[in-house]
Amino acid sequence: EVQLQASGGGLVQADGSLRLSCAISGFRIDDDYAIAWFRQAPGKGREGVSGICISDGRKYYADSVKGRFTISGDVVKNTVYLQMNSLKPEDTGTYYCAAGRYTAIATLTYPSAVDYDWWGQGTQVTVSS
Repeated sequence: EVQLQASGGGLVQADGSLRLSCAISGFRIDDDYAIAWFRQAPGKGREGVSGICISDGRKYYADSVKGRFTISGDVVKNTVYLQMNSLKPEDTGTYYCAAGRYTAIATLTYPSAVDYDWWGQGTQVTVSS
């Protein structure tokens, strides 16, 4: 059974940092899977923020987070991280990690929630100005 557990959210002031973790069981993160972080602000749809496919080395960042967020994976811990620096109030939202196979891998650089089959529970990130 595939399970994803997201953690690491919190309340932080603008320009602060947080590191989100997505602990995964049920598959190895270096197998053929795409793992992504989506966020959802109140009243808005789910937006793909960053994604990684460790098996082929590709990464994706939304334009709004490039240069501030870094996605990485720890194969030993089977965990994917999202390091978020220089946080802005517009980064506020519920962050979800998600995993998918074939379609998600193919569309890694333009992620869509419908392409991901497994989801963790959300972790709330609130950035105050």
